[in-house]
Amino acid sequence: QVQLVESGGGSVQAGGSLRLSCAASGRTISGYGMGWFRQAPGKEREFVASVNWSGASTNYADSVKGRFTISRDNAKNTVYLQMNSLKPEDTAVYYCAAGYYGSNPGSNLDNYRSWGRGTQVTVSS
Repeated sequence: QVQLVESGGGSVQAGGSLRLSCAASGRTISGYGMGWFRQAPGKEREFVASVNWSGASTNYADSVKGRFTISRDNAKNTVYLQMNSLKPEDTAVYYCAAGYYGSNPGSNLDNYRSWGRGTQVTVSS
């Protein structure tokens, strides 16, 4: 079983940037697709971005395209989410998740088997 720990969240003004990290332990994630999701208060968890095992295939929610970038460093067993041009509507708890296979898991929550506990991102206007 892989354990995932997110970090890098915080408070930032609109237009600012943050980089989230998702460190895995327990087993290597190099063979698995990974994803980032977020959940704002009173809302359902929503897809943000996903990547296949090599980093060659990425998907993004329309709301973050052109602003967020998902990447991974398999040697460090870590996945990243670079968030630029942040908006107040990006405020949420951000979760990383590991897929079942090496392919890009996409936006379906059922394609993910392990979840971190999340890191808070707050964007003020």
